[in-house]
Amino acid sequence: MTQSSSSGFIAVALASAILALPIALQAQSFSEFHSLSPDEKHAYWDSMSEQERQAKRQQWRAERDAMSDAERAAMHAQRMARRAEMRAGWDSMSETERDAFRAERQARHQERRVAWDALSDEEKQARREAMRAHREERRAMWESMSPEERAAMSERRGNHHRKRQDEQ
Repeated sequence: MTQSSSSGFIAVALASAILALPIALQAQSFSEFHSLSPDEKHAYWDSMSEQERQAKRQQWRAERDAMSDAERAAMHAQRMARRAEMRAGWDSMSETERDAFRAERQARHQERRVAWDALSDEEKQARREAMRAHREERRAMWESMSPEERAAMSERRGNHHRKRQDEQ
């Protein structure tokens, strides 16, 4: 093998390894992601490009859609149990601890704001467009569903929107 062909081989091998990196990041399953702490979730999500995030959403959507009703119910029960634990933790905090928690949350919010402000106008516009596209995709999915599918999805999600409307 000549010097130029070995350099070309190394370049191809490196490019393949770099391309395989996002695939390695996507090995994390839907349930594994939801077992992470909020900070770990943010770090994981922030480490990916928009294309990787979109691929991850599609992967998780496919995993969720492939679940049986019993598996979805179990995942929902786990989420509600974590929510109850969080509520119990909040209720057991003193006002000083709650104030400290609020300050930390405010600091995280400020960090995200600084990161947003550091983006160029083009990057901000690209993120806005990606969010619009995501909303439109979800809206189109909802509109393409039959009334039975919508009812089933609302039931799986706990009818949160309907409950809020009833309270008003």
